[in-house]
Amino acid sequence: MSSARLGIAGRLLAIAALAALTAGCFQPMYAEHADGTGLRDKLLTVDLPPVDKPNASREARIQVAIRNALAFKLYGAAVGAPPLYRLDIKFTSTRSALIVNPNTALPDSETFGIDAQYNLVQLDGNKSVMTGTTFSHLSYDIPGSYQRFARARAFRDAEDRAAEEIAEHIRTRLASYFFTATAAAEAQAAAGPAPDAQPVSRTKSAN
Repeated sequence: MSSARLGIAGRLLAIAALAALTAGCFQPMYAEHADGTGLRDKLLTVDLPPVDKPNASREARIQVAIRNALAFKLYGAAVGAPPLYRLDIKFTSTRSALIVNPNTALPDSETFGIDAQYNLVQLDGNKSVMTGTTFSHLSYDIPGSYQRFARARAFRDAEDRAAEEIAEHIRTRLASYFFTATAAAEAQAAAGPAPDAQPVSRTKSAN
């Protein structure tokens, strides 16, 4: 066998050995844990506060879209479990013209964005356990600058898509938080309590 083939074979064996060593460290995110619960059970305990924006406002419609999308991603077809956490979300939205038609002075393309801040609060003690920010900025075309309904429809679709992205980003970060916290708790439980420190005895020397 040539030296080149020997080198390739050696590298393949090293990769196989590394995979065997790390296989025991891999744990699926949605797997059931030692306490009999899974990630979905943790997500079910997150409470989503009701909409607090003015009724019939555009901001209220966006908040409803974010809340509904997030509720489906957290609970699925379920209705949630007794809450252990509360998720507070604040956001701002922006809209601006991206391309303006020089003949009509009306936009042919616009951008819409949502910038959100979220805070996960543990109800026991009202303690914040995770905070973060996320955003969704996207563009959309207006099919005919003079078609006011088409522009309004494109704008609403952009709002819905941005709200869906915001909900997905927050759900992913919630899942990461619960998975990491559960894995750390299981590792600590497996390690057992730390041994008590033994007192150090000192002898006095006679003068």
